[in-house]
Amino acid sequence: MRALRSPAPLAGLLLVTGFVALALLGPVLWGQSAARIDDAAILQGHSPSHPFGTDNLGRDLLARVLVATRLSLLLAALSTAISLIVGVPLGVLPSLLPPRGARAAAGVINALVAFPGLLLAMFTAIVAGLGARGAVLGMGLAGAPMLARLTQTLAASVANSDYVSAARVLGVSRRRIALRHVLPNIAEPLLLNVTLILGGSLLGLAGLSFLGLGVQPPDYDWGRLLLEGLNRVYVDPEAALGPAVAIGLAAAGFNLLGEGLAKAASRTASVVRDAAAGEALEQVASQGVLSVRGLSVAFPGGAVPVREVCLDVAPGEIVGIVGESGSGKSLTALAIAGLVPHPGRVTGGVSLCGQDLSALSPRELRRLRGTSLAMMFQDPMTTLNPAMRVGAQLAEVSTTHHGLSRKDALTRAVDRLRRVSIARPRERARQHPHAFSGGMRQRAVIAMGLMGTPRLVIADEPTTALDVTVQRQILCLLREVTDETGAATLFISHDIAVVGELCHRVVVMYAGRVVEELPVEDLVSGAAHPYTRALVASLPDMDTDRSLPLATIPGRQPSPTEDGPGCAFAARCDLATERCAAGRPPLVRYGPERRVACWEAP
Repeated sequence: MRALRSPAPLAGLLLVTGFVALALLGPVLWGQSAARIDDAAILQGHSPSHPFGTDNLGRDLLARVLVATRLSLLLAALSTAISLIVGVPLGVLPSLLPPRGARAAAGVINALVAFPGLLLAMFTAIVAGLGARGAVLGMGLAGAPMLARLTQTLAASVANSDYVSAARVLGVSRRRIALRHVLPNIAEPLLLNVTLILGGSLLGLAGLSFLGLGVQPPDYDWGRLLLEGLNRVYVDPEAALGPAVAIGLAAAGFNLLGEGLAKAASRTASVVRDAAAGEALEQVASQGVLSVRGLSVAFPGGAVPVREVCLDVAPGEIVGIVGESGSGKSLTALAIAGLVPHPGRVTGGVSLCGQDLSALSPRELRRLRGTSLAMMFQDPMTTLNPAMRVGAQLAEVSTTHHGLSRKDALTRAVDRLRRVSIARPRERARQHPHAFSGGMRQRAVIAMGLMGTPRLVIADEPTTALDVTVQRQILCLLREVTDETGAATLFISHDIAVVGELCHRVVVMYAGRVVEELPVEDLVSGAAHPYTRALVASLPDMDTDRSLPLATIPGRQPSPTEDGPGCAFAARCDLATERCAAGRPPLVRYGPERRVACWEAP
């Protein structure tokens, strides 16, 4: 590895390798010398035959230091294992539990981290009983809080990823999310820190033995040898020098190696991420797939980025949601999918496949969303779990909700990859996402939604990060999927040209509210709201006069905390009157499939 070419980590690797070799060979080569009692050589100082002197039974101290390497490293490894077993699950909990449980778990971690580790280790060692077992248990529990804090930080960075959100929509259990989606993606930095934890455990265990709380005679580790040599430190300092040097070099070796590997990993870590998507119900209610009434999303501090949104999506229909950044498009989709981040509060009614989501139990809600909803997120680089093979991710849908065996689910996954025109699907199913291009990742996400028969597809700007050619391919594929399956599609985009090409109907949002809804064929020439017309005018086409500056919308969109009595667009509108500033226009019908919220609309 390139990281080990640097002096510090290379020195650490050499030291660790040397001590591991001593642990394996020491008792074999010097075990007899370490155990041989010599009445004629009791408490001797250093000499050519005994470089570190002898103990009170005439045993050679250098041989005892070399033999003690095995027990010292073994106890450190056991202590580190206990820290991992306790700390990692505790650190993952805040990212997986509901908000109240997450706060409780985080509070426990904070309290444990604040407690002095050495005191906790000493207390545990005394309660568990003097000896190696109590010392290992004490150091293991003392190291768990810091490992839990590290795991909590790493898991938090993964828990908000698209693939974890999609797994929640899918109805995957919290335990499965932790094992399949969170832990594999934080395993590398955790394992890299194991060497650092080993070094700390080694020092801590030596300290407990030095205090008389660790290894007890006739057993001995480096800490015990240091305690025995301390009484002679002013007469024969070599007696304490041997174990002290061993402790220092071993701890330094583990720390140098761990820090070098951690720095190398931070420089070369890949940022490939991903998502899983949902699946299908077998029946659709006659009143439509999705019905949203009065949907609002609020955050503490008075921020309300989504306000009283109402919309319907019928089977086989593609409805586009457009608007400037910050208009509430994506948050509306997250609210429908139940993915609004804490501490956001969602109010209003959402009916999916004829079922009121607020009336369902958590288990029924996960089942419904997992079998009826498929999601596509914005960035194809973050839409597939980098730690899982693509075929396994697709198969998870069927193993979770359809009860298929792993073999049958993988067979279906290969068939769905073939259906979305991915060449060599059987080979591709065995690959990890990093081997896929951006367009292939989005195709794989669409294939994931086709593992069943999705009734609603939410596509949140799925083509934004793709080049124009691939973008068109994905749009055509979405259209084909909708036509073949009869699924309703909610397509979110800021690109009116894309919406005009793909969608049947358009919903325009501004400042968190729906300001107009109209058929896509009326978007360019028949829009009634000034904001919709301004959006269309800001899109250049082949007939645009290039000698003129591009059309823009002056001013800025109100922030989510601003909610005046009048029309939110009034300050930017050329048609605004006193009435617009005094009262908010209601969203009313003005034709078939058309609604508008404007006092001055024709």
